[in-house]
This record gives sequence, C-alpha cells and structure tokens, in this order.
Amino acid sequence: MRRRDLVASLAATAAAWPRALRAQQKAMPVIGLLGFARGPTSPSMPGFRQGLSETGYIEGQNLAIEYRVADLRYDRLPALAADLVGRKVDLIVTGTGTPSALAAKGATSTIPIVFTNVGDPVGIGLVASLAHPGGNLTGFSNITTELAPKRFELLSELVPRPGVIALLVNPTNPNAEPLIRNLQEASRTKGVTLPVLNASTEVEIDDAFASLVQLHAGALVVDPDGFFNNQREQIVALAARHAVPAIYPWRNATEAGGLISYGTDDTAISRQAGIYAGRILKGAKPADLPVQQPTKFELVINLKTAQALGLIVPQSLLARADEVIE
Repeated sequence: MRRRDLVASLAATAAAWPRALRAQQKAMPVIGLLGFARGPTSPSMPGFRQGLSETGYIEGQNLAIEYRVADLRYDRLPALAADLVGRKVDLIVTGTGTPSALAAKGATSTIPIVFTNVGDPVGIGLVASLAHPGGNLTGFSNITTELAPKRFELLSELVPRPGVIALLVNPTNPNAEPLIRNLQEASRTKGVTLPVLNASTEVEIDDAFASLVQLHAGALVVDPDGFFNNQREQIVALAARHAVPAIYPWRNATEAGGLISYGTDDTAISRQAGIYAGRILKGAKPADLPVQQPTKFELVINLKTAQALGLIVPQSLLARADEVIE
C-alpha cells in the first residue's frame, strides 16, 4: 500500500471512531426518573429495579438512569421534566404521584412516560381511559381519592364518637380538592365536622397541629401527599405530642410510631412500573398498556401507640389488620 493511501485509510478509520463510540453509547437505553424527595435511595427503587431485571435490564450494565429530584418543591418539577426531555432520554418514569406526572406530560408528547401513584389519571387528563390510555403515557393509579373515605371510616371505627375529625392536606397538590370533596361527603354521612388544615412547609405542619386544640379535633386524617410522606416522622411526633389519633396512607408512618395506616402496597406498584418500563424499552407502546389499579391494600395498626392514646382497638379491626405492631 502506498504511503498516501495508508494515511488516507488511517484518517478514515479515525473519523469513524467518534461515530462508533456514539453508536455504542446510544445502544444503552436511558431512563429519566423524575422524583420529589429522593433519587437512587428512594424506598421505591428496589422494587423498580427488580421489575426492570425481570425484563432483562440492569442499571449500570445495559441501562442508565438519569435522576432528577425536586427537593420537596412541586414547582421545580416542570423544569426538571424539561431537562430530561432535553437530554433525549428514551423513557420517563415519574414518582410523587400527580404533580410529577403532569410535569412530564407537559414536557413531552413523544417520549414514553410511565407514571406511578396517581390518584385519578383519567379525571386529571393524563390518559383517555384506563383500558386504552392513548398518547404517550401509561402507568399505575393508587386510587387515592377513592381510598380517603375508607381511611375516614377506619378512623371513626377506632376512635369512639369523634365530633370533629380534621384533614391535613397540602394545597399545592392537585389531588387536594377531590380528596376534600370525598371526605366532606363521608363526614356529612357520619355527622362529623371536617375542618381542613393546609400545610406545605414544615412550619405550616407545626401550625396545623397547634390549631387542633382550638378545633377540639378528636382525630386526624393525613393526606397521601409526597411532602407529608417525607415529613412523616415530624407528623407522627406531633400527633403523639398533641395526643391526636391519626390515620396515614403509608405503612412506614405506622412503623415510625403512627397509630394506623391504610394504603396500597408501594413495593408491588414499583415492581410493576419497572416491568412496564422494560416492556416499553423493548418496543411496547404506552397506548397499548392499560393503566393498572392496585389490588392489594395494607392495614397496619400500632398497638403500642393505641395504648399510649388510651384507645382500645376493636377485635373486629384487629382481625382485618395485615400487621399489628406490638
């Protein structure tokens, strides 16, 4: 080979290296994970990674995950979603329920989105229907609004004849209004007064509990809000300090000393979200994957907390509990 031809051949090979490198990099799909409080250390991640592994994807081996966390600020979610779209991720998975799902939907109409823990995905316009989502979104509902009256009923059963049951909500969460409406109807049926306490900061949570004394509240329902879940230890401690029986939507609040919780099995939902993500990366379309609703619910009662509050837990309630903490 002549020297000139050799130089030309080497130059062509060198020019092809960046293209080959880009092709290798593109071969590994990238998931954008849009969260509220935590990223890789979120309690939902083990279940999500398990679901991915069941479809053949392992983070760091044949899959990359870009984490975007809002640091407890719902107003940061739209910019974070837009950043993931700018990164050209292959798929966006949202936690934190409705706010992050709406932010992702507002950022893209083409990149597939798998949402989790959304109360009413049809009612808020995320999908056309549960069976046929349409568009680029699918995911998992935690039927938050529908479960609220059930929590109210359980608390009424545990606390004898409360005249006032307060509701703690985060007004910045889009689920707040439908939740309030559902519980107002339940309280009217029971003949119970339902004052609504708004809180979206740690200080406002403190203020809300301070007002319980003036309201003569006999019990408290805690809204299934991402910020409240992050602040569950603060809320549990305040409920103990003010001797207010409270019901939570998350079992980890009861494990932290809360009185009673009733909600979905988040680990199972996270695993299913991982499976959906893997299927979409393999070519499935979100429009063809029905939105799923939970089939398993957990009732957890903390007997030690009940005793500290001077409450006797009915045997009928204990018999229905999935776990009793003693």
